[in-house]
Amino acid sequence: MLVVLATQCGAASEPTAPAQPAIDFARDLRPILESHCFECHGPAKQKADLRLDRRSAALRGGDGGPAIVPGRSGDSLLLHRITATSPDEVMPPKGDRLSEREVGVLRAWIDQGAVWPEDRPGAEAEEAHWAFQPLRETKIPAAGTGEDSRSAAPAQPIDAFIQEHLRKAGLTLSPEAPRQVLIRRLYLVLLGVHPTFEEVRAFEADPRSDAFERLVDQVLNDPRYGERWARHWLDVIRFAESNGFETNRERPTAWKFRDYIIAAFNEDLPYDRFIREQIAGDALGAPIATGFLVGGPVDIVGSPDPVLTAQQRADELDDMVNTTGTAFLGLTLGCARCHSHKFDPIEQREYYSLAAVFSGVRHGETPLPIPPEQADAKARADARVADLERRLARFIAPTAATTNAVPVSQQRPPVNARLNTEAFAPIEARRVRFSILASTGGEPCLDELEVYDGERNVALHTAGTRATASGTLPGYEIHKLEHLNDGKVGNSRSWISNTPGKGWVQLEFPGLTRIDRVVWSRDREGSFADRLPTDYRIEVATGEEQWTLVASSADRLPVAAQPGAKTTPAIVYRFDGLPVEEAELGRQWQAELERTRKELATLAKPPTTYAGQFREPGSTHRLHRGDPMQKREAVAPGTLALFRPLTMAADEPEQKRRLQLADWIASPENPLTARVLVNRVWQHHFGVGLVDTPNDFGRNGARPTHPELLDWLASDFMQHGWSIKGLQRRIVLSRAWRQSHAPRAEALAVDAADRLLWRFPPRRLEAEAIRDCVLEASGALVRTGGGPSFHLHEVDRENVYHYHPKERFGPDEFRRMIYAYKVRMEHDGIFGSFDCPDGSLVAPKRSISTTPLQALNLFNSTFVLDQAERLAARVSQEAGSDLPAQVQRAWELAFQRGPAADESKEAVLLAQSHGLPALARALLNANEFLFIP
Repeated sequence: MLVVLATQCGAASEPTAPAQPAIDFARDLRPILESHCFECHGPAKQKADLRLDRRSAALRGGDGGPAIVPGRSGDSLLLHRITATSPDEVMPPKGDRLSEREVGVLRAWIDQGAVWPEDRPGAEAEEAHWAFQPLRETKIPAAGTGEDSRSAAPAQPIDAFIQEHLRKAGLTLSPEAPRQVLIRRLYLVLLGVHPTFEEVRAFEADPRSDAFERLVDQVLNDPRYGERWARHWLDVIRFAESNGFETNRERPTAWKFRDYIIAAFNEDLPYDRFIREQIAGDALGAPIATGFLVGGPVDIVGSPDPVLTAQQRADELDDMVNTTGTAFLGLTLGCARCHSHKFDPIEQREYYSLAAVFSGVRHGETPLPIPPEQADAKARADARVADLERRLARFIAPTAATTNAVPVSQQRPPVNARLNTEAFAPIEARRVRFSILASTGGEPCLDELEVYDGERNVALHTAGTRATASGTLPGYEIHKLEHLNDGKVGNSRSWISNTPGKGWVQLEFPGLTRIDRVVWSRDREGSFADRLPTDYRIEVATGEEQWTLVASSADRLPVAAQPGAKTTPAIVYRFDGLPVEEAELGRQWQAELERTRKELATLAKPPTTYAGQFREPGSTHRLHRGDPMQKREAVAPGTLALFRPLTMAADEPEQKRRLQLADWIASPENPLTARVLVNRVWQHHFGVGLVDTPNDFGRNGARPTHPELLDWLASDFMQHGWSIKGLQRRIVLSRAWRQSHAPRAEALAVDAADRLLWRFPPRRLEAEAIRDCVLEASGALVRTGGGPSFHLHEVDRENVYHYHPKERFGPDEFRRMIYAYKVRMEHDGIFGSFDCPDGSLVAPKRSISTTPLQALNLFNSTFVLDQAERLAARVSQEAGSDLPAQVQRAWELAFQRGPAADESKEAVLLAQSHGLPALARALLNANEFLFIP
């Protein structure tokens, strides 16, 4: 395919070339178009990119007119440019010029009418790419016939499709694998660890005809299933827990997204819901899930250079667009960033329509609902602070400023910049108004206004509560009305009135709500105490009028604060002249009050996770050649044109943009979504997908080896509720999956790569599974799931973070490797050599290399030496001092079987000569231990 940048310029008339034989687009022209990269760098200001593999694009042309005028090569801009001599106009500007023969072919093709493949009768079906077509209603092949019993009627449709291809190649499925192999394969594929020897024996002895089906159901309900399959998905979406780039700082809360993915697999969250939550979970009650959007690297180093800043932002959006395209659609959308896609029908404008969908997404932490246990603790702390303030009130000496009618002994402490609680009898309300009559100076400020119905904060905007105000100080991004009830505290997320010393804010609930207290603060982080409201009224109403006063500053002691003060005015308690016991009790209360206030400040902060921040975006423009400093026309948010294109309004609200995109991707009628997911699952069972380019279902990707099977699986997957566990169950119960992995000479001669699946393809485990299996065998594996990640690196936390692989490990590092802190641009010092992706790029499938470093790490590293010692100690403890019994137990722990006679003999000799740890180390390095059989 050819990409052209057409400019406004004239096209000189040229003499007609001599007649040539009829030019065939596919045979004669396509090789020329694909072997040259064409761009124009002409002096004209107006430019646009064109695609010549489709008639509509070439004839529409750019700002300079059509690239091709069928039948008139002399008037075609394309011919003018490829024959130009001026460096400003010549095309292509880089690389080899077209040869005289190639120019002649192009000229002849244009003069012959420029016939595209879609112009020929019947060519539409020929050119239609398989992945962009709707799922076909696939007829399950009839059962095979033949003398070989292995070609008897298949147990399920998967085998029917597999056998049909095998029959055409003169092959058959292999016999079913022994039960000991089947259970090990099942555990390693679905759980990523070996079964125990006892589990293998129990399965082998199970006489029931549905023993394997029962085992499959048991394994799919094992919580280790989510840990195993979450790792596959995290590879696909480039997840890591550091920023990458120069500083590579940590994301301490990103582990919550990893745990969300694990839970989603364990709970068998329907895949269409899984898609929607990762793109727009903040609108669907799953705010952690949008960690998908910001899971990639981000450059946090700011710059005064607007070009660099714009480039950084463009790169962030490109990461979101490209990852969404590859993960869910199997399309390389990033290839359309600088010009229309070279292979697939994706215009550059469509790329920027998708970028507009994500243009309101920023990297950063997002607040989460306060969990019940934290809310309970906060309520207890609130009550204790109020109680202590009441007890200590009598120790505050009267001042000349005290003119309150309430006796000093009954007055509450002065307002506090950190936190103030206004409790009152439960009352029904639709609106709450906080009126400020005076402050410590300047326009008053509130960082958060909370209203409680028992333990639930009903003021949050996420609960549907709407905030209004008398006015807001203009010109400050950190001081906005929307910050008043966003669940985030601190001066950087606050509201400031636009009137010195006064102002009001009002919260309106979705409906009538029973409330019992209001909690407010000026700066809950404790950095600022200026602009503190000192004289205020809190009123409630059920309708438009008839406000009822529920709390005010009238019963508080006055505050003597200096304008501009940055610390909370201290309340002075006096214990002089009091009886010793009374003074000591007062001091104890004061100390407890200070501790409880600090605890309360922590409890008041909602937990956060690295799942992005969302704001209403501005306009999005198509960027010429992807350059953020060369904006062209504005582009509205939308989807790709290849399937029921969806165009949104230019001012579509940010969240709705993502919701609509998610619905478009998750539609059962989208031709790509189910195919892509089914192919990914198949890949992790058989080592390679039915399409062996899992992130590229476009024209440059591979065609499926079994297209009918792929479509049948995709349709069946959706018909059964998008259940990934259901898909897993169907695959592992097939005869194709249960067959032996043993090679057969006649099959190897026909299909050495086993793409027809005449046997189960054995393969080495991934790095994480190898480490987990080593820990499982030694008995050191800590099965605690979820929670903050453990480190396999020592970290120097300076401006630029440095990570040094650990040399020594203990129980803190003995959890499953999915719970290890995933650092970009760095690998674990031992298992990183086993082809681990580092999260800098999407990794749809891992490469499988064999290197000396792998062997050295697995044989001589301190980790493996330690685990071999632990395995030897476990064997001695469980088998006693008898060496043959120790060998038997070692085989059971490593291979889930007993040793053969010759194996036992050789193992005893090795242990006698070099010790039991040496034997244990050899077993941990055996192919049988490291491979999926």
